[in-house]
Amino acid sequence: MIVAFSVSPAGGDPDGGVSEAVARAVRVVRESGLPNSTNAMFTNVEGTWDEVMDVVKRATEAAGEGSSRVGLVLKADIRPGHEGQLEAKVERVETHLRES
Repeated sequence: MIVAFSVSPAGGDPDGGVSEAVARAVRVVRESGLPNSTNAMFTNVEGTWDEVMDVVKRATEAAGEGSSRVGLVLKADIRPGHEGQLEAKVERVETHLRES
């Protein structure tokens, strides 16, 4: 299973930035040991349902420290029996790009 998620706390930095809170969330993901990647919009994490949802929960809690409200956007690719898809899906696209 791959989950792409984004967390955004409200009421934190008076300048409107959320990078410190997002960094706390990303730290939780990276320390989980699960395959992951972060881009400008989402953090992707791969593992079993229980592993991934636990990490998302803990990352959301970390991002929300000091805030009264946290928004969470989550998209999941649930494909039992498949592992290593975080990189494999991208590589399949790259292969098509090289061929054309």
